[in-house]
Amino acid sequence: MGIKYNRETKNYFVTYYRRNPVTKKKITMKRQGIATRAKAEKTYKKLILLVEDKINEAIFPYWPQVVDGFLLSFRNKGVARNTLINYETTLKAHTYVKWEKKFINKITMVEIRDLILVDMQKYSESHKKSMLKHIRAVFQFALDSNMILRDPTPRLKFKVGEKIKLVLKENEIQSLLKKARDKENRWFPIWALACFTGMRNGELFALSWSKVDLSKRVMLIDCSWTKENGFKETKSGDDRIVEIAESLMPVMYNLFQKRKDNFVLPRVQGWETGEQAKYLKIFLAELNLPVIRFHDLRASWATIMLSKGVEPIKIMSMGGWKDLKTMQIYIRKSGIHIKGITNALKFL
Repeated sequence: MGIKYNRETKNYFVTYYRRNPVTKKKITMKRQGIATRAKAEKTYKKLILLVEDKINEAIFPYWPQVVDGFLLSFRNKGVARNTLINYETTLKAHTYVKWEKKFINKITMVEIRDLILVDMQKYSESHKKSMLKHIRAVFQFALDSNMILRDPTPRLKFKVGEKIKLVLKENEIQSLLKKARDKENRWFPIWALACFTGMRNGELFALSWSKVDLSKRVMLIDCSWTKENGFKETKSGDDRIVEIAESLMPVMYNLFQKRKDNFVLPRVQGWETGEQAKYLKIFLAELNLPVIRFHDLRASWATIMLSKGVEPIKIMSMGGWKDLKTMQIYIRKSGIHIKGITNALKFL
């Protein structure tokens, strides 16, 4: 033990050293002028921890440093800017308070589990699931970069229910579009295309006349837009053809006659800044209709199409869904999966 007593000064001198296992450089910590043996022993233990921290600091980066490296790597892979912002925001908000001064190799499985299940207990199951996904991505980056020997992220199960979101019924969409047209609401053509086609907000914003064939009543959907990423490919990455309903054609002809540029839909105030849901909710509230999000117009379209007997595979194709699991949510909402099953019951 590196504790020595100085008879001349009548106090203790404490020292501890260890070589960095990578660089082989000697790291030494010293303390002198310690009055008692008991204090000297406590000091010695502290020096051990300080030297260990110095070694760890030279070999293992702190959590925020790893997160920064991960985000840079993520960006270089061409990840969408909104996805990058989402990862950065959630990681900093939920992990920096506890792990800002933690070495990447010192974060344990128990600490990760406590963060998700205890510290974040007030958050939704889907948010906790996403947070664990983000943390796992950082540790995978650290593992691939040889910063750690194993990924400590635990396997947790979350009860993420497939809740059926609020949608508008056919008569409610009719009321919405009629009132919007009668009042000459500037959002009317945008809402009309959303309700008639099931297109996503970004796809509507990016739609150009060069992709529309009015004579054949079809549109090519091959581009989308977000305020974070600008114009890019569709969410699924695939192009698709959307049919223009007969009753939508007057709206399309009117838009074509009034066109000012190559975009099909007008650039109404608030759309480019992401306020489309706000204006829809205000108008629905004025009409005493169910207040839904803008994206729920897409779900409304899907459930109405299903209730009218359109094959799910056709709806998936036109709506741009690749996941049958998502379509099952709309099938349950429309009720077509149970339609007619009680016809054979003749109890009365």
